[in-house]
Amino acid sequence: MNILILGSGGREHALAWAVMQNPKCDKLIVAPGNAGIAQIATCADLDINHGGAVVSFAEENAIDFVIVGPEAPLAAGVSDRLRDAGLLVFGPSEAAAKLEASKAFTKEICAAVDAPTAGYGHFTEAEAAKAYIRQQGAPIVVKADGLAAGKGVIMAFDEQTALDAIDDMFGGAFGAAGAEVVIEEFMEGEEASLFVLVDGTEVLSMGSAQDHKRVGEGDTGPNTGGMGAYSPAPVLSAAIEAKAMAEIVKPTMEEMARRGTPYQGILYAGLMIKDGQPRLVEYNVRFGDPECQVLMMRLGAQAMDLMHAAAEGRLDQAQVNWADDHAITVVVAANGYPGGYEKGTEIKGLDALPEDGSNMVFHAGTRAQDGKILASGGRVLNVTARGDSLQTARDRAYAAADAIDWPGGFMRRDIGWRALK
Repeated sequence: MNILILGSGGREHALAWAVMQNPKCDKLIVAPGNAGIAQIATCADLDINHGGAVVSFAEENAIDFVIVGPEAPLAAGVSDRLRDAGLLVFGPSEAAAKLEASKAFTKEICAAVDAPTAGYGHFTEAEAAKAYIRQQGAPIVVKADGLAAGKGVIMAFDEQTALDAIDDMFGGAFGAAGAEVVIEEFMEGEEASLFVLVDGTEVLSMGSAQDHKRVGEGDTGPNTGGMGAYSPAPVLSAAIEAKAMAEIVKPTMEEMARRGTPYQGILYAGLMIKDGQPRLVEYNVRFGDPECQVLMMRLGAQAMDLMHAAAEGRLDQAQVNWADDHAITVVVAANGYPGGYEKGTEIKGLDALPEDGSNMVFHAGTRAQDGKILASGGRVLNVTARGDSLQTARDRAYAAADAIDWPGGFMRRDIGWRALK
């Protein structure tokens, strides 16, 4: 098969790495890709949010299967354009992608199926939102309704922080994503991510992970796109997963089908778990980043078979074969992230690191120039390792991360602390 992956981050490098291990893959193109992806696949310059351009490219390159990595092309309807052209695609329709593109829409779906989630208010103007905050008090969570690259969520532990967040969002700090806001009850507990394959009818759990959103150790400081992750998430026991599937995921998927917008692709359910009870924090309509990196590290070549089965509506015949292992990824980010950061600094020492079934450095924000690897984003590398225990995987990952020569970067030193404490 000739396969096209859309995207340019660490998630897409991990997907490409897993796909390349599958003997069914004859040719792999990643658009636009990055410096790490270019070492294992062909990279192509393509506007991945333009459905017509993606369709033309796929047809010109005899593509058999398209895997959509990030959320923006999904929200822009790229999957619909590909399907209309008769191409096989892994990723939900624009209508189904509203589960991530609009937090208010997700809340409406949850209400329709009585799925456990946080109480909330939905607002289109600042004064009403502020009045709601004053009425509810802190702690409280303020979310931009639309897509904000993982950064449109403010956990406000005092009222003033929440009110300032309203000013920021309606003032344009998150662009169009903040034109509407959802304000939620603050949920206590431990957060974990459940990844579920869906083919429009059937659902199949693809495993759990836990990420670290805050930039600082001990989960402090501002939210980021994710500073590290590990899989599996011990807090998401088999019993809790079964409860989440029965009370949250399956009813949501049934409701989407009932509305004439069946879901197909990967569904990422962010769950808050307290006293054995899962509640929905949010849905994402694609693999998490950096959670995808640890899932792909553990799944390897079978990941492509599973995605292919979901795209073809064959999940009733599929199963996930898990090894009894653990994986962890440590994000190395540019100094200053998630605020302002420098681009173009050189990263050395990557060539000397092991790359095999237990060790990989997935590139997130890099570009190649004159034989050098340069940083080109905020989250730059995902140093990923696998082991029989989480501690073994963690030791491997940090040993590799410490061997990288890049003064322009930093990392958290406590990835996996909740599971290892």
